[in-house]
Amino acid sequence: MNFSKKGTVDKQKQIRSTSKKLVTKIGVSFFRTFLICLLVIAIVGSFAGYGILRGIIDSAPSIDSISVAPTGFSTTIYDQDGNELTKLVGSDANRIYAEIGQIPEHVQNAFIAIEDERFWKHNGIDVQGIVRVIFLGVSNGRFSQGASTLTQQLLKNQVFEGGNEDDFVEKFERKLQEQFLAIQLEEKLSKKQILEYYLNTINLGQNTLGVQAASNRYFDKDVSKLTISEAAVIAAITQNPAYNNPISYPENNSDRRIAILGNMKNQGYISQTEYDEAMEDNVYERIQTVNKELGESSVYSYFVDEMINQVVKDLQEKKGYTQAQANNAIYRGGLSIYTTQDSKLQNICDETLSNDDFYPDNSKWELNYQLSIEKKDGTTNNYSAGHIKNYVSKGNPNFSLLFADKKDADKYIEQFKASVIEDGDIITGENISFSIQPQISFVLMDQKNGQVKAIVGGRGEKKASRTLNRASSTVRQPGSTFKVISTFLPALDSAGMTLANVQDDAPYQYPNGTKVNNYYSGYKGLSTLRDAIVHSMNIVTVKTLEQVTPQIAYDYLLKLGFTTIVDSRTDESGRVLSDINLPMALGGLTDGITNLELTAAFAAIANNGAYIEPTFYTKIVDHDGKVLLENKPETRQVIKESTAWLLTSAMEDVVKRGTGTRLRLTNTSMPVAGKTGTTTNDNDSWFSGYTPYYTASIWSGYDNNGSLSNTSYTKDLWRTIMEKVNGDLKVKSFKMPNSVVSAKICTKSGKLAVDGVCDHAQGGSTVRTEYFAKGTAPKEKCDIHVKLSVCTESHKLATEYCPKSQVKDIVYLIKEETAKTADTPNLLPKGLEDSICNIHKSFIIDDHWGNDTDDDNNNDGTVTDPGDDGTIPDPSAGQTGNSNGNSNENSNGNSNDGNKKNNGLFNWFN
Repeated sequence: MNFSKKGTVDKQKQIRSTSKKLVTKIGVSFFRTFLICLLVIAIVGSFAGYGILRGIIDSAPSIDSISVAPTGFSTTIYDQDGNELTKLVGSDANRIYAEIGQIPEHVQNAFIAIEDERFWKHNGIDVQGIVRVIFLGVSNGRFSQGASTLTQQLLKNQVFEGGNEDDFVEKFERKLQEQFLAIQLEEKLSKKQILEYYLNTINLGQNTLGVQAASNRYFDKDVSKLTISEAAVIAAITQNPAYNNPISYPENNSDRRIAILGNMKNQGYISQTEYDEAMEDNVYERIQTVNKELGESSVYSYFVDEMINQVVKDLQEKKGYTQAQANNAIYRGGLSIYTTQDSKLQNICDETLSNDDFYPDNSKWELNYQLSIEKKDGTTNNYSAGHIKNYVSKGNPNFSLLFADKKDADKYIEQFKASVIEDGDIITGENISFSIQPQISFVLMDQKNGQVKAIVGGRGEKKASRTLNRASSTVRQPGSTFKVISTFLPALDSAGMTLANVQDDAPYQYPNGTKVNNYYSGYKGLSTLRDAIVHSMNIVTVKTLEQVTPQIAYDYLLKLGFTTIVDSRTDESGRVLSDINLPMALGGLTDGITNLELTAAFAAIANNGAYIEPTFYTKIVDHDGKVLLENKPETRQVIKESTAWLLTSAMEDVVKRGTGTRLRLTNTSMPVAGKTGTTTNDNDSWFSGYTPYYTASIWSGYDNNGSLSNTSYTKDLWRTIMEKVNGDLKVKSFKMPNSVVSAKICTKSGKLAVDGVCDHAQGGSTVRTEYFAKGTAPKEKCDIHVKLSVCTESHKLATEYCPKSQVKDIVYLIKEETAKTADTPNLLPKGLEDSICNIHKSFIIDDHWGNDTDDDNNNDGTVTDPGDDGTIPDPSAGQTGNSNGNSNENSNGNSNDGNKKNNGLFNWFN
């Protein structure tokens, strides 16, 4: 700067100059204007800011319209004894509510120490905490810490859907509203109530909400049993449930747990000794042990799967729920469902049926495969295991999807993929899995009340919930097991037949000309319905259903609860399908039946003819402790009590001396009644039967309908299970009702046995004590056996002149046969009735046994009796022995064509 005199003068001139004054004046005016504008902006901004803040606050929901109480609770499933089986957990619903009094103070304090140390002092907003966060944020340049109180966090979770805003403005708005509501909430609720809600809503990882669910998941214990160390683990999860998961990231959780324990000590919640003990606890090893025991999966059992189906159905039908509402109630409603399952019996079934020692040595793995490919043009192609089979079968017709070793499938998968994947294609999904074959299903019911005690829907590890349940959703052909309920049940109950009725087991065809085959070779001839059940005789069964009529049988099946039988249906080719036909007698159905429904039908027989729909639960209690549903199924009498007992009696013989002898219980004398069943080519193996306590059915076969190498293991499994189930129960018999009587019958005629005749029949005695519903026992005597005295030398009718040492009484069967049967050797030889011994001193008798051409010259119309009493009655008197003249119509309405020679000769010898 120039401080000379001249410089000073120049400076003074410059200051006094008009231009300088103008510039200065403009500058001062501008600055003054700027200050005024700034003030105006500040004032306007303040009002605008206030307006914005006021608008944000005003747009917050009313404190009276919101609820911070937890919603969405897991449903708890109990067995018949009240033991917890599992929990049903929907989205954001794995929560078990615990009141504050159930939650130990050290658990409460663990959360307070790390999340909101001034919780008991602030009014919903922690101002000190906010200042601290701002200071640290300014100092570090990062605002990484939060100052939300527990009250604010509760509001964020319950009102603001977790606070996952997309941008800063939305987050800012939510924070302001959250703080505003927090102050009001603390005026409305007590601190303890707020803390209780908070501890029941927080996300604690592993799909758990609240401290009770977390305590169960990580430590397999009630929250009230948590230690200080364990409480710190759970509280450490809160900040970041995924990153601080003690199972997946124990190191991360441990760091935060240490900080929590330190805070608890510094804030006076725990002592130095308690801190030291907690720090020394090897808590994470314990967590891993529990996790291994509980497993990562929450797969429901087959029983729970089916129970859910029944509950959904009942909520819709009995409470008017929609399907969506029913599912929401089950998975988020916090229900308590009390099931009919007997855990002890279920364990017996599970352990036995999972034992590979029972199954054939050639068990194989069936490939299940899914592949999705996105083509270059954007389209998607989906493939399954069936595509692999079709592809490989072109060069290998015998190829199947069954493999002795899973690895054997790899090359076929790769070959198939190479055939369908082109350059530029993208595999969007591929799934390879295997199921062990043959498969199994089993149902165990208490026939007295219809309660299902155990159910197994498959063999091998169950990998997902509500998947294929072979016991309740798979339909299979029932084979001979169906004979009892499709044919013999209606025959006895309403068709006028009895167990003594006789059918001829001889060659027979369906109306369309198809031959009916027995499983055994040859034919047994005249057989009772009891024998048909005991020995599983196909021809006799079909003949019986023909008399019953398929329509009557079908109507009975509907009463017995079968829902998969077909009245009439047209297939894609226009062919009409129906189960109302004769093959139904042998279990030949359009679709098939389920194990569950078959078991329920047999349980009705075991329950004296009363059908009860199978049930899986007894009652449902809602989250508030009120009974939502009580399951009291209707009982309906579908057959007479006498019919039920008669069928039981016949099926007892199946096990005692028929096709089911392998099913006798070896560790007890408990009676068993039931029916075996095997379908064509041994595709299915069944047994459905019962003791006086339980009814059970077993099925085994290949999912793809392959042939079983043997079927005996199915019987062994059923017997093994039922020996354990019934082993400790008091032995009792199936009680015969007063409506049943007995009589001695001839098993070849179905009529009353004749002493000295039927019991001496060729081939062995045909006399048996049979049981009948009152009023149905036969009144007529057997008329198809004849006892003749035969000379063993001439093989003709003996005379009084034949030496007694050469005379033998023989009881023959009178029957016309269309083919050779087991009766053939016992038939009356042709012409024997017209032949008289001509070796010893003889007499003459005319061909009609009536005209007196004898050699005793008495002319009285009689001749010497070659039989027992020495006389022969007047043959003409014998002609009146049967009122129907020459036809023997059995009581079952089935005409024995071979028994038409019911003339005086046969009445005479009877």
